[in-house]
Amino acid sequence: MKNKTQSRINILGCQIDKVNMDQALAFIEKSIKGNIPSHIITVNAEIVYQAHKDQQLREVINSASLNTPDGIGIVWAARQLGVTLKERVTGIDLLDRICSIAPARGWKVFFLGAAPGVAEQAASKLLDKYPGLDIVGMENGYFKEEEEKAVIAKIKALSPHILFIGLGAPKQEYFIRRNLKLLGVPVCIGVGGSFDVLAGIKKRAPRFFIKLNLEWLYRLLAEPSRFKRQLALPRFAWLVLKQKVTRGRFSCH
Repeated sequence: MKNKTQSRINILGCQIDKVNMDQALAFIEKSIKGNIPSHIITVNAEIVYQAHKDQQLREVINSASLNTPDGIGIVWAARQLGVTLKERVTGIDLLDRICSIAPARGWKVFFLGAAPGVAEQAASKLLDKYPGLDIVGMENGYFKEEEEKAVIAKIKALSPHILFIGLGAPKQEYFIRRNLKLLGVPVCIGVGGSFDVLAGIKKRAPRFFIKLNLEWLYRLLAEPSRFKRQLALPRFAWLVLKQKVTRGRFSCH
Protein backbone atom coordinates (compact mmCIF):
# COMPACT_ATOMS: atom_id res chain seq x y z
CA MET A 1 0.00 0.00 0.00
CA LYS A 2 1.38 3.39 -0.99
CA ASN A 3 1.28 6.28 1.42
CA LYS A 4 -1.37 8.55 -0.11
CA THR A 5 -1.88 10.91 2.79
CA GLN A 6 1.51 12.52 3.29
CA SER A 7 3.64 14.48 0.85
CA ARG A 8 7.24 13.54 0.17
CA ILE A 9 10.50 15.41 -0.14
CA ASN A 10 13.08 14.55 -2.78
CA ILE A 11 16.57 14.16 -1.27
CA LEU A 12 19.15 13.18 -3.90
CA GLY A 13 16.46 11.38 -5.87
CA CYS A 14 15.05 9.49 -2.87
CA GLN A 15 11.51 10.19 -1.74
CA ILE A 16 11.17 10.67 2.03
CA ASP A 17 7.77 10.99 3.67
CA LYS A 18 7.21 14.04 5.86
CA VAL A 19 5.90 12.02 8.80
CA ASN A 20 6.41 11.98 12.54
CA MET A 21 6.12 8.93 14.80
CA ASP A 22 2.37 9.24 15.36
CA GLN A 23 1.71 9.54 11.63
CA ALA A 24 3.88 6.50 10.93
CA LEU A 25 1.96 4.49 13.52
CA ALA A 26 -1.35 5.63 12.02
CA PHE A 27 -0.15 4.43 8.61
CA ILE A 28 0.82 1.05 10.09
CA GLU A 29 -2.57 0.66 11.76
CA LYS A 30 -4.31 1.47 8.47
CA SER A 31 -2.15 -1.08 6.63
CA ILE A 32 -3.03 -3.79 9.14
CA LYS A 33 -6.74 -3.02 9.03
CA GLY A 34 -6.68 -3.05 5.23
CA ASN A 35 -4.53 -6.20 5.16
CA ILE A 36 -2.52 -4.82 2.26
CA PRO A 37 1.21 -5.70 2.31
CA SER A 38 3.21 -2.53 2.97
CA HIS A 39 6.96 -1.97 2.90
CA ILE A 40 8.34 0.59 5.37
CA ILE A 41 11.92 1.86 5.16
CA THR A 42 13.53 3.99 7.86
CA VAL A 43 15.81 6.04 5.63
CA ASN A 44 19.09 7.54 6.82
CA ALA A 45 21.79 9.58 5.08
CA GLU A 46 24.00 6.55 4.39
CA ILE A 47 21.41 4.67 2.37
CA VAL A 48 20.39 7.84 0.48
CA TYR A 49 24.03 8.43 -0.45
CA GLN A 50 24.31 4.82 -1.59
CA ALA A 51 21.05 5.05 -3.55
CA HIS A 52 22.21 8.25 -5.23
CA LYS A 53 24.85 6.12 -6.96
CA ASP A 54 22.71 2.98 -7.32
CA GLN A 55 19.56 3.28 -9.42
CA GLN A 56 18.26 -0.16 -8.41
CA LEU A 57 18.41 0.74 -4.72
CA ARG A 58 16.84 4.12 -5.45
CA GLU A 59 13.94 2.37 -7.18
CA VAL A 60 13.47 0.07 -4.18
CA ILE A 61 13.32 3.06 -1.84
CA ASN A 62 10.95 5.02 -4.03
CA SER A 63 8.61 2.06 -4.49
CA ALA A 64 8.26 1.54 -0.72
CA SER A 65 4.94 2.29 0.95
CA LEU A 66 6.41 4.61 3.58
CA ASN A 67 9.90 6.09 3.99
CA THR A 68 10.45 7.61 7.41
CA PRO A 69 13.23 10.14 8.17
CA ASP A 70 15.75 8.10 10.18
CA GLY A 71 18.71 10.18 11.28
CA ILE A 72 19.64 13.80 11.78
CA GLY A 73 21.28 13.81 8.34
CA ILE A 74 17.87 13.49 6.69
CA VAL A 75 16.34 16.15 8.95
CA TRP A 76 19.25 18.49 8.12
CA ALA A 77 19.00 17.79 4.39
CA ALA A 78 15.27 18.50 4.40
CA ARG A 79 15.88 21.82 6.16
CA GLN A 80 18.45 22.77 3.52
CA LEU A 81 15.81 22.09 0.88
CA GLY A 82 13.21 24.25 2.60
CA VAL A 83 11.28 21.56 4.50
CA THR A 84 11.04 21.22 8.29
CA LEU A 85 10.63 17.65 9.50
CA LYS A 86 9.06 17.41 12.95
CA GLU A 87 11.18 14.54 14.22
CA ARG A 88 13.27 11.52 13.35
CA VAL A 89 11.47 8.18 13.08
CA THR A 90 14.21 5.62 13.59
CA GLY A 91 13.94 1.88 13.14
CA ILE A 92 14.58 1.01 16.77
CA ASP A 93 12.19 3.70 18.08
CA LEU A 94 9.48 2.61 15.65
CA LEU A 95 9.94 -1.03 16.69
CA ASP A 96 9.68 -0.09 20.36
CA ARG A 97 6.56 2.03 19.89
CA ILE A 98 4.85 -0.67 17.85
CA CYS A 99 5.61 -3.28 20.52
CA SER A 100 4.26 -0.94 23.21
CA ILE A 101 0.83 -0.70 21.55
CA ALA A 102 0.68 -4.13 19.90
CA PRO A 103 -0.81 -6.02 22.90
CA ALA A 104 -3.78 -3.65 23.15
CA ARG A 105 -4.41 -3.89 19.42
CA GLY A 106 -3.93 -7.62 19.14
CA TRP A 107 -1.03 -7.31 16.69
CA LYS A 108 1.25 -10.30 16.22
CA VAL A 109 4.92 -9.71 15.38
CA PHE A 110 7.78 -11.79 13.96
CA PHE A 111 11.53 -11.12 14.29
CA LEU A 112 13.84 -12.03 11.41
CA GLY A 113 17.55 -11.27 11.47
CA ALA A 114 20.77 -10.95 13.49
CA ALA A 115 23.01 -13.80 14.65
CA PRO A 116 21.58 -17.03 16.10
CA GLY A 117 20.02 -16.43 19.51
CA VAL A 118 20.01 -12.62 19.29
CA ALA A 119 16.36 -12.25 18.23
CA GLU A 120 15.40 -14.50 21.15
CA GLN A 121 17.32 -12.29 23.59
CA ALA A 122 15.71 -9.17 22.12
CA ALA A 123 12.28 -10.81 22.36
CA SER A 124 12.86 -11.70 26.02
CA LYS A 125 13.73 -8.08 26.88
CA LEU A 126 10.69 -6.76 25.03
CA LEU A 127 8.37 -9.26 26.71
CA ASP A 128 9.64 -8.08 30.10
CA LYS A 129 8.96 -4.51 29.05
CA TYR A 130 5.63 -5.15 27.32
CA PRO A 131 3.81 -8.14 28.86
CA GLY A 132 1.26 -9.57 26.48
CA LEU A 133 3.30 -8.81 23.36
CA ASP A 134 2.55 -11.63 20.92
CA ILE A 135 5.83 -12.60 19.25
CA VAL A 136 4.68 -15.48 17.06
CA GLY A 137 8.10 -16.44 15.70
CA MET A 138 11.80 -15.70 15.32
CA GLU A 139 14.47 -16.62 12.79
CA ASN A 140 18.11 -15.58 12.61
CA GLY A 141 19.49 -13.81 9.57
CA TYR A 142 22.14 -16.39 8.73
CA PHE A 143 20.04 -18.43 6.30
CA LYS A 144 21.39 -19.39 2.88
CA GLU A 145 19.84 -18.28 -0.39
CA GLU A 146 18.40 -21.75 -0.98
CA GLU A 147 16.75 -21.61 2.47
CA GLU A 148 14.89 -18.35 1.79
CA LYS A 149 11.73 -20.07 0.57
CA ALA A 150 11.52 -22.12 3.78
CA VAL A 151 11.96 -18.97 5.89
CA ILE A 152 9.17 -17.23 3.95
CA ALA A 153 6.91 -20.28 4.35
CA LYS A 154 7.50 -20.27 8.13
CA ILE A 155 6.62 -16.58 8.42
CA LYS A 156 3.55 -16.94 6.21
CA ALA A 157 2.27 -19.91 8.22
CA LEU A 158 2.43 -17.90 11.46
CA SER A 159 0.54 -14.93 9.95
CA PRO A 160 2.13 -12.01 11.83
CA HIS A 161 0.71 -8.54 11.36
CA ILE A 162 4.19 -7.01 11.45
CA LEU A 163 7.52 -8.46 10.33
CA PHE A 164 10.65 -6.78 11.71
CA ILE A 165 13.68 -7.59 9.56
CA GLY A 166 17.20 -6.98 10.82
CA LEU A 167 19.40 -8.03 7.91
CA GLY A 168 21.17 -4.69 7.57
CA ALA A 169 20.62 -2.10 4.85
CA PRO A 170 20.18 -2.47 1.96
CA LYS A 171 19.97 -6.29 2.15
CA GLN A 172 16.77 -6.13 4.21
CA GLU A 173 15.19 -3.69 1.73
CA TYR A 174 15.90 -6.00 -1.19
CA PHE A 175 14.55 -8.97 0.78
CA ILE A 176 11.28 -7.18 1.48
CA ARG A 177 10.90 -5.86 -2.06
CA ARG A 178 11.53 -9.35 -3.47
CA ASN A 179 9.16 -11.18 -1.11
CA LEU A 180 6.50 -8.67 -0.04
CA LYS A 181 3.64 -10.33 -1.91
CA LEU A 182 4.82 -13.86 -1.08
CA LEU A 183 4.97 -13.08 2.64
CA GLY A 184 1.46 -11.65 2.75
CA VAL A 185 2.32 -9.70 5.91
CA PRO A 186 0.52 -6.35 6.27
CA VAL A 187 3.62 -4.49 7.48
CA CYS A 188 7.29 -5.29 6.77
CA ILE A 189 9.92 -3.01 8.33
CA GLY A 190 13.70 -3.13 8.03
CA VAL A 191 15.24 -2.39 11.44
CA GLY A 192 18.97 -2.86 10.80
CA GLY A 193 20.92 -3.68 13.97
CA SER A 194 18.02 -3.05 16.36
CA PHE A 195 17.92 -6.64 17.62
CA ASP A 196 21.57 -6.39 18.74
CA VAL A 197 20.78 -3.24 20.71
CA LEU A 198 17.59 -4.62 22.24
CA ALA A 199 19.39 -7.83 23.20
CA GLY A 200 22.07 -5.78 24.98
CA ILE A 201 24.87 -6.94 22.68
CA LYS A 202 25.42 -3.40 21.45
CA LYS A 203 24.69 -0.25 23.39
CA ARG A 204 22.57 2.55 22.06
CA ALA A 205 23.81 6.08 22.57
CA PRO A 206 22.97 7.64 25.97
CA ARG A 207 19.92 9.90 26.00
CA PHE A 208 22.21 12.96 26.09
CA PHE A 209 23.67 12.09 22.67
CA ILE A 210 20.24 11.23 21.22
CA LYS A 211 18.74 14.51 22.46
CA LEU A 212 21.55 16.49 20.81
CA ASN A 213 21.21 14.45 17.58
CA LEU A 214 24.74 13.11 18.07
CA GLU A 215 23.88 9.43 18.05
CA TRP A 216 26.06 8.98 14.96
CA LEU A 217 29.05 10.38 16.89
CA TYR A 218 28.51 7.98 19.79
CA ARG A 219 28.36 5.01 17.39
CA LEU A 220 31.58 6.17 15.76
CA LEU A 221 33.33 6.49 19.14
CA ALA A 222 32.01 3.10 20.26
CA GLU A 223 32.85 1.41 16.95
CA PRO A 224 35.87 3.08 15.27
CA SER A 225 35.54 0.52 12.46
CA ARG A 226 32.53 2.54 11.29
CA PHE A 227 34.83 5.41 10.26
CA LYS A 228 34.94 4.38 6.61
CA ARG A 229 31.14 4.17 6.49
CA GLN A 230 30.82 7.56 8.16
CA LEU A 231 32.81 9.14 5.33
CA ALA A 232 29.56 8.96 3.38
CA LEU A 233 28.09 11.68 5.62
CA PRO A 234 30.22 14.66 4.46
CA ARG A 235 29.80 13.47 0.87
CA PHE A 236 26.04 13.27 1.42
CA ALA A 237 26.06 16.80 2.86
CA TRP A 238 28.00 18.15 -0.12
CA LEU A 239 25.56 16.59 -2.59
CA VAL A 240 22.59 18.01 -0.67
CA LEU A 241 24.11 21.50 -0.82
CA LYS A 242 24.61 21.03 -4.58
CA GLN A 243 20.95 19.99 -4.87
CA LYS A 244 19.98 23.10 -2.91
CA VAL A 245 21.77 25.27 -5.48
CA THR A 246 20.66 23.32 -8.54
CA ARG A 247 17.06 22.40 -7.69
CA GLY A 248 15.50 19.81 -9.94
CA ARG A 249 18.81 18.29 -10.99
CA PHE A 250 18.15 15.08 -9.08
CA SER A 251 15.13 13.47 -10.65
CA CYS A 252 12.82 10.98 -8.96
CA HIS A 253 12.65 7.39 -10.18
